[in-house]
Amino acid sequence: MSSGDDRKQVLKTIWDAAINAVSGQQAVENAIANDSPWQPDLIIAVGKAATGMCRGALNSLTGPCETILVTKYDHADDDMRAREAVTVIESGHPIPDQHSLDAGVALLERVQSMPAESRLLVLVSGGASALAEALPAGMDLEDLQAIADEMISTGKTIGEINSRRKQTSLIKDGKLLQQFSGAEIRVYAISDVEGDSISTVGSGIGDCHRAAAKAKSNIIASNQIARARAADTATTLGLKVQQNQETLYGDVFKLAELIGSYLRGAAAGVYIWGGEPTIVLPGCPGQGGRNQSLALAVSHHLSGKDNITLLVAGTDGTDGPTTAAGGMVDGNTFARADAARVALENADAGRYLAEQNCLFVTGPTNTNVMDLAIAIVD
Repeated sequence: MSSGDDRKQVLKTIWDAAINAVSGQQAVENAIANDSPWQPDLIIAVGKAATGMCRGALNSLTGPCETILVTKYDHADDDMRAREAVTVIESGHPIPDQHSLDAGVALLERVQSMPAESRLLVLVSGGASALAEALPAGMDLEDLQAIADEMISTGKTIGEINSRRKQTSLIKDGKLLQQFSGAEIRVYAISDVEGDSISTVGSGIGDCHRAAAKAKSNIIASNQIARARAADTATTLGLKVQQNQETLYGDVFKLAELIGSYLRGAAAGVYIWGGEPTIVLPGCPGQGGRNQSLALAVSHHLSGKDNITLLVAGTDGTDGPTTAAGGMVDGNTFARADAARVALENADAGRYLAEQNCLFVTGPTNTNVMDLAIAIVD
């Protein structure tokens, strides 16, 4: 390619194709079309992709359906708010808040009230663990927030975090669906976890293993599907895909050294990784998230190289407690080396990347299949 700007545009094209392949709306529409005919009496949608998933379900049904949509702040839209019989609850993520508890109680009470012959459709995506919760007696919001903050700041994996949440939740680990006394449950889930297990997505809020009713669950979108579309798109654009792996796990700084060192000597082509890195935060973290930190840390290893551009971003469009999805970096990004090092030490990569015009901002994507790192080497 002729320039870094060209590489950035191609990376954006590949990214958009990958996200479209796992769109919450499209994934649910496809799942319903491929399933046996069915009309639920209630739809529950929980997660950062809940708005798109709800739209896909409601567009596929023959008429209006009572719906409870629980998603992150600013992730619902006017279309869903205007839909007949749709209740929208927005709540806190990654740290749950009072609205998270309100949402959890609303889900629990509504499921418990459903009659014997009723049918329930559950739509789950990443973020559900924080967005809806119901707590046992003796545990309050402050306790819940302290646990969440400790696990996130110490670099726990999503599997470890969700396992801990199951221990105290009244709706996770299949406990919500255990309260359903109706006839049938169908669960469609978008996976944001390694291994794509329904028991881990949303801490198992859509897990059917405790349900007394006829029940089944399906993973309808995943990181593998997104990476496959990214690879196909790169090939269509005339680029050679040199690597496509779900190995983006572990500490961001260790991953940065591995990826950066590898790319410096890599052959021309496209390199794709998926997964969900972890980061240990300092006492007073700055502005940014794991993807922004990983992108900036890799750029250190790319310094001086004018033939490599890398995009690292969360497929949900948000990275940590920020409105950016991640960062797009090259051999010039680490030019202000002292400031960049301080930013990484203080978990303030977002501020530095913004100053370098290297933030990658998409807005909510209505999906969530972990993170993607895509590099182009000329």
